[in-house]
Amino acid sequence: MARYLSPEWVAAFDAALGALDLSDAVEAAGAGSLAAADGTFSVAQLVTGVPGGPDGTGPEEEVRVVLYVAGGRARLVLDPGHAVPSTATIVLGYGDALSMARGELDPADALAAGRVRVRGDLAALVAGQDVLAAASARLGAELGGLTDAADTAAGDTATAPQPD
Repeated sequence: MARYLSPEWVAAFDAALGALDLSDAVEAAGAGSLAAADGTFSVAQLVTGVPGGPDGTGPEEEVRVVLYVAGGRARLVLDPGHAVPSTATIVLGYGDALSMARGELDPADALAAGRVRVRGDLAALVAGQDVLAAASARLGAELGGLTDAADTAAGDTATAPQPD
């Protein structure tokens, strides 16, 4: 099992997503967003305070992953150089990102509480959440099994996003 947001975790999550035909979810998500209406959009997640190093005991890092949706498919890629364009970007701390990924923290509640910041098209962010929710419903326990249980302790501490 891989640590949440590690390169191994991103690769496993991407493989699971890439195997799904999400055309219906992408179409439904695009109906509510001009930015996603053509079925092509991307949402970046910039996560601060990610445990560093191969075993998660190194200095904290900043990790940027991008969910790219096109042609009824979704892909997740690491973007350390910030080279992949995004329609929307969400910035948050590792604990909050992990809690959201597990479904323990509602993104709208986190946004309202100032625990996350959003840049770009908020409707594209919502469309991305809808596509991920559909993927999660189809993959079920497979997605939950991707993350190392050791991440539980790290996920208990919410960290606020750092200023730009």
